[in-house]
Amino acid sequence: MSNKLYLECYSGISGDMTVAALLDLGASEEVLNKALESLPVDGFKTEISRVIKSGLDACDFNVILDHKHENHDHDMNYLYGEDDHSHDAHHEHHHDHDHAHNHHHHNHNHEEAHSHEHNDHHEHRGLSDVISIIEKANITSNAKQIAVNIFNILGEAEAAAHGVSIDEVHFHEVGAVDSIVDIIAVAVCLDNLEIEEVVVPVLYEGCGFIRCQHGVIPVPVPAVSKIVANNNLKLRLTNIEAELVTPTGAAIVAAIKTEDKLPGEFSIKKIGLGAGKRTYERPSILRAMLIEDESEYNDFIVKLESNIDDCSGEALGYVMERLYKAGARDVHYMPVFMKKNRPAYQLNVVCKEEDVAKLEDIIFEETTTIGIRKQKMERSILKRKIKKVQTSLGEVVVKVCHLSRGKRIYPEYESVIEMCKKHNRPYQDVYQIIVKECSDELN
Repeated sequence: MSNKLYLECYSGISGDMTVAALLDLGASEEVLNKALESLPVDGFKTEISRVIKSGLDACDFNVILDHKHENHDHDMNYLYGEDDHSHDAHHEHHHDHDHAHNHHHHNHNHEEAHSHEHNDHHEHRGLSDVISIIEKANITSNAKQIAVNIFNILGEAEAAAHGVSIDEVHFHEVGAVDSIVDIIAVAVCLDNLEIEEVVVPVLYEGCGFIRCQHGVIPVPVPAVSKIVANNNLKLRLTNIEAELVTPTGAAIVAAIKTEDKLPGEFSIKKIGLGAGKRTYERPSILRAMLIEDESEYNDFIVKLESNIDDCSGEALGYVMERLYKAGARDVHYMPVFMKKNRPAYQLNVVCKEEDVAKLEDIIFEETTTIGIRKQKMERSILKRKIKKVQTSLGEVVVKVCHLSRGKRIYPEYESVIEMCKKHNRPYQDVYQIIVKECSDELN
């Protein structure tokens, strides 16, 4: 069982909303602030506070820019124009903070620590410039990879929208200081929460037009449309005249989403609410949930079974590889005797019900069988979690299973082998060391 995050994007998604929701889930403010203080970027400070949105208490993450770096991203008057009277009541930049409390300001002033070589290029950074900033940040390698993935997706979308190569892209709003801060903050928070799976069923988007540095453009804006198309995201348009999904928000989803379907049954471990800065008829809130897939522990699987007496060992070995890659949970062979006392093998495949059709196709394609038996079975599974643990041998990956009497540790095979080779020690010795040290730390 891994840490599974569900993002409920009924009000769209943006970078600051995502950071706020992850902080509300329990991501460390201290870790985040240390990461942002290490950025070789000037002209911003951050504020973490609580705000009221439609009567709901939510976390707010605000990147406050100096005058030189302001990009009007939260200025409703700039975004929708002087003549858009439907937004007249919402022109005040900080309208959402009228009910705020518990503000925490963190200045990130680098004027003395860093040269000003970036100052003339804040609004026109290329992808390589942004990645250089990420690489220089004092954050984990996993957080760096998440941030780089997000910016690569943005770069590809901007390049496609403007008809240039990715090396020629200058990010404008996307490469501005607040977007760099938002994206790195998202990566740091996801890493801190040890998120491994992310479920995002659909993105809700508005309609109409919005102003940017390129002029007045339709919603969804070109970068969002390209990201949705390039990354197989599901988009649902609403009749709300608003940009609910920002390019940064879409790129975050494209980079981190692992599933677009919620489990049939799940429990909610924790809920985080992240507030947005813009005000529309729909409250600007991103709800994030840490969930546990209950269907994993009591569910149904299907066993496929076929007797094969005229197929080579090489072919059977290859079909096993294909079946595993296609989603089979288990594949094994048993020796059997068929009619006329011919020695043969019985192929057994355990899989999820939704994978039956494609696995049957593989079996028919790769073997000589002309029939497959199948049986639906109920199974019970121990609650489990994959964890990385630091041991005296190095960092290892273990599976932690929860029994009624406590936890049981199973080191992952690849980690054991890696430590055997690294320390030139026998498999059994390494396995026992990992189990003992991990048991002492995790129990």
